[in-house]
Amino acid sequence: MPRLLTYLSCSLIAFSCLLGCNAGSRKNSADADGRLRIAVIPKGTSHQFWMSVHAGAEAAAEELGNVEILWKGPETEADTSGQISVVKNFITGRVDGICLAPNHSQALVDVVAEANAVGIPVVVFDSGLGDGAKIVSYVATDNYRGGVLAGECLADAINHQGKVLLLRYKEGSESTEQREKGFLDAMAKESAIEVVSSDQYAGTTTEEAMAKATQLLNKYRDDLNGIFAVCEPNCNGTHEALVQTGLKSKVKFVAFDPSDRLIDGLSDGSVSGILLQDPYEMGRQSVLNIVAHIQGKQVDAVISTGEYVATAENQSTEPFDRLLHPDVADH
Repeated sequence: MPRLLTYLSCSLIAFSCLLGCNAGSRKNSADADGRLRIAVIPKGTSHQFWMSVHAGAEAAAEELGNVEILWKGPETEADTSGQISVVKNFITGRVDGICLAPNHSQALVDVVAEANAVGIPVVVFDSGLGDGAKIVSYVATDNYRGGVLAGECLADAINHQGKVLLLRYKEGSESTEQREKGFLDAMAKESAIEVVSSDQYAGTTTEEAMAKATQLLNKYRDDLNGIFAVCEPNCNGTHEALVQTGLKSKVKFVAFDPSDRLIDGLSDGSVSGILLQDPYEMGRQSVLNIVAHIQGKQVDAVISTGEYVATAENQSTEPFDRLLHPDVADH
């Protein structure tokens, strides 16, 4: 009997140790070495905008000193299923927090709810998320106001009269849908401006946008005065279409988000204005807020990072120069 009791006692101690070890392995990494592992998940990884978000996230990590940024996203902004897989993998890996730019407002709701269920907090940035999941805060441009400013800029460029068109991005992208709505609301206030097309989607690549813009420019070329495109790939494709159709001097163009070719367009007159966000600050504020939340601090539910209109006249002044040439991360 004493031997049996001794055996049972040893077995219970061993089993308790095993449970303790397994429980410890389930804890987040911050419990082990004091560093928080924060996943930052963009809509895509191939555009300058996201590279600047990455730079801002890394700057926040350096500023805080106890944070590791895990940067991963789909290569293209059209790959919603790929983005969902990235989020799921980070949930499985038990990161301490997630900063997410949903490339579809509804399709990412369920996977964010999965993060909620296992206690991983989520900050959403750049583009909004639909109802059905909890987020810590939303860090973004006021995209509706950006669309209004784009409309006002284009109206000024065509002397508040003529025909214009809107080139949309893709269905389900909350940020660009807000820009489109803001632009159309601004146009509705212009009694002498007619919007001849506002229901065409250009897709998520420069090549797709160029093809769609070329089609529309050829259709309306005889009496078109202005065009607005709502994000970097669309704008690059639209600008190339204006060049290829010979309309870059006739049709006034307002873009959203900068690239080298669009910045050159400000100087040569083929771009009347570029709506600017602050992607660097977007990435920085997202990481600062998720970490503050993890540390038990109060954070704002909505954080605006601003919106600006760069023109040929102001492009060399601050903050426009900085936002036209933002810091980007090395990949």
